[in-house]
Amino acid sequence: MSSDLKIALIKPTIGTKLHSLYVDEGRMEPLPLGVLAGLLTSYAEISLYDDRMEKIQYDKPFDIAMITVETYTAKRAYEIAEEFRKRNVTVIMGGMHARLIPEEVLEYCDCVLLGDAENIIEKVIEDFKNNNLQRVYEGGVAVPPQKGVFPRRDLFKGKGYLPISLIQFSRGCVHNCNYCAVSRYFDRHHYTRSVDEVIKEIEFQNRKFLFFVDDNFVANKEKAKELLRALIPLKVYWVSQGSIDMLYDDELMELIVKSGGMGFVMGFESINEASLDYMGKRVNKLNGFHKFEWEIERLRYWGLQTWAAFTIGHDTDTVESIKATCDFSIQNKFTFAAFNILMPYPNTPLYNQLKEENRLLYGGKWWLDDSYRFNNAAFIPKNMTPDELTEAGFYCRNEFNKPSSLLYRMFEPHTNLASFHRFITYWIYNPLFRKEVYKKQGMLFGLKRYLERNNSAER
Repeated sequence: MSSDLKIALIKPTIGTKLHSLYVDEGRMEPLPLGVLAGLLTSYAEISLYDDRMEKIQYDKPFDIAMITVETYTAKRAYEIAEEFRKRNVTVIMGGMHARLIPEEVLEYCDCVLLGDAENIIEKVIEDFKNNNLQRVYEGGVAVPPQKGVFPRRDLFKGKGYLPISLIQFSRGCVHNCNYCAVSRYFDRHHYTRSVDEVIKEIEFQNRKFLFFVDDNFVANKEKAKELLRALIPLKVYWVSQGSIDMLYDDELMELIVKSGGMGFVMGFESINEASLDYMGKRVNKLNGFHKFEWEIERLRYWGLQTWAAFTIGHDTDTVESIKATCDFSIQNKFTFAAFNILMPYPNTPLYNQLKEENRLLYGGKWWLDDSYRFNNAAFIPKNMTPDELTEAGFYCRNEFNKPSSLLYRMFEPHTNLASFHRFITYWIYNPLFRKEVYKKQGMLFGLKRYLERNNSAER
């Protein structure tokens, strides 16, 4: 089926650094838009614009602009939508933020897609052609995800993405952390793709370094094992996101290593047991709790580099416990670490609790407030001020990424020095992430004020 429809797919950026544009040097391919392009190819001519590093061509003759909306990019997404609507281009929005708070997103577009596009995109295009486009389409969850669809990777070429191919094996997570938007989106369910289709997609693209972008690659351990066995002959290197309970399954771990697994983003979340209880992260305590001593030793045994992810600002946290988390991360020589200030995403259990307790800042919509800055606290913590939480978060990111820390952490023989590939990964990406710490801190959301100022200066 062919069509003369012209559709623009848009990946918004986050914002600006006061007097300059923010350019994300660690940017990766926008896989969801690649998959959406794969779904749309038989219906329309597709153009992809990544607002993180290129100008959007608003004045081209597009029929539809489809914009993916995350909470951090919502403000910019709405600015982009305004420009297209000025030109009478139909704007359709979807993504995580659209599911979390559709009533807000509807204020800025002609149509909202909720859930997975695979189930509804044909109906959307048909209705558009018949001048019968609905305001809301409910797609639910595609089971299995991405069936029969390969992403349009040709649209990624020449845009300066990191040399790593993004692949998705599964969607969702079975755990119920109170702050997690993914748990809300998928209602604590986990869905896997056909292993055969994942393998075909890997063979179809030409890279040997892969990032499985799953929220939890090992949530279905038996299905993960099936994929891992199929990966072994391909001789690829890969990383993903996983939960700590994978370490209790030796067969799974052996298959991860044999299939080329190099490391995982892993949600340690806290070194404080009370904090784990508070946030509902029970999976981190299945083997008792001893500040992850056994788990870290097993990660070293298997040679996996770890991106340890922590959330800070829970009601059980203090400034001292947050700084102790940074010390813990350096002492254990994690390859990377993230110290994420707890963010109240709309309609999550955490958000609703803070709203009831009148502890939300910025009118409860930090993602739209002109005064909010990236990596700042958006609520009133229990044991510190919002400014103290913001400063503690930056302290951790700064300390962990200091040159002295980088050198100290490098000398971990079982992980960072275990192979040439691991050593190169460590040395390429650590300096890059160090730069991002300073570039992102205090960034404003949206570009409108910056663009208006520059346009005025040009005149």
